Amino acid sequence: MFDVQKVRADFPILSQKVNGKPLVYFDNGATSQKPQVVIDAISKYYSEINANIHRGVHTLSQLATDAYEVSRNTIQNHLNAKHNYEIIFTSGTTFGINLVANGFASLLKSGDEVMVSALEHHSNIVPWQFLCEKTGAKLVVIPMNEKGELILSEFDKLLSEKTKIVTVNHISNALGTVNPIEYIIEKAHEVGAAVLIDGAQATPHLRPDVQALDCDFYVFSGHKVCGPTGVGILYGKEEWLRKLPPYQGGGEMIAEVTFEKTTYADLPHKFEAGTPNIADGIVLGTAIDYMNAIGFENIAAYEQELLDYGTKRLQEIEGLTIYGTSENKASVISFNIEGIHPYDIGTIIDKLGIAVRTGHHCAQPIMNFFNIPGTIRASFAFYNTKEEIDIFVEAVKKAQMMLS
Repeated sequence: MFDVQKVRADFPILSQKVNGKPLVYFDNGATSQKPQVVIDAISKYYSEINANIHRGVHTLSQLATDAYEVSRNTIQNHLNAKHNYEIIFTSGTTFGINLVANGFASLLKSGDEVMVSALEHHSNIVPWQFLCEKTGAKLVVIPMNEKGELILSEFDKLLSEKTKIVTVNHISNALGTVNPIEYIIEKAHEVGAAVLIDGAQATPHLRPDVQALDCDFYVFSGHKVCGPTGVGILYGKEEWLRKLPPYQGGGEMIAEVTFEKTTYADLPHKFEAGTPNIADGIVLGTAIDYMNAIGFENIAAYEQELLDYGTKRLQEIEGLTIYGTSENKASVISFNIEGIHPYDIGTIIDKLGIAVRTGHHCAQPIMNFFNIPGTIRASFAFYNTKEEIDIFVEAVKKAQMMLS
């Protein structure tokens, strides 16, 4: 049985007050809160084994190296990657996307096409624009409909032998839409294109199986899965990681350096230049273990309850419009109230202890599609409750009354 009160006891921040009110934290799409086991693991690393990794023969260095590589193995198993060296530690989703986009600069030529979707976060648009400017390739966009779903018939028409890479998010951060990535991956492979999946918003809600998906790259950030900020993962198929050149030069990523020539280390170190974020890399494994102990099936089922309940309650409010009405959604509700700017709603309910995100959510093309400046986004996690949703809805009603 999933016991939300038992889960909430794991998160010390949830017991505090904000502006004199109990915290209601509905900004999980931006970052998740951290359980005590993660907080303790960070302290334990710095208190007991702080040392640089892969380079020292002394005991602390070996302990730190072992812990770091255990975390890599944990993430390999979590994603069901074939090899642990297909798991590259990064600073987050954005870094992983930039690494791949930079690498494709050596593989593309003028006239080639890079395909993104209309549902992307800026981090999965701008690096590909850089790539196209550098290579002369063309950026092609899969359009969306009024429900916030990708139009797959248009995707099919846009695919061609010119398509070299397709990059889409697994779940939209702005609307919560769960994209049909299995179909997209299969069709892209039929024309010989690689596929990168932005899993930043998906990994808090589900457990991706990269071998079953058959994606070429999958990226996510630690801070959205109850882990630390400043660490993330790039999964890449071995064949692709061997094709791509290193993204950065420095220590650790080399086999041999002379002034005449440098040879590069084997995977995964080829892409991990310099001293990594050791503590947070280790603790990301702790966070993944924590979420797996709760169970992603339990998380998904409970968050679906929150989504259904929150949607029903918000629809009670006159003049409220929900953006993103796909049948297959994560626990995100993005909405506006007629005649009121989303920032004003967010500011008032913050005074009542409620944290939501307002604005364009780094997804301005989506806002332009709906011809709105932004939305109020409530994003629920497995440690939230229906009682918190009730408090939130009443706060929105109060803000509406004050601003009307």
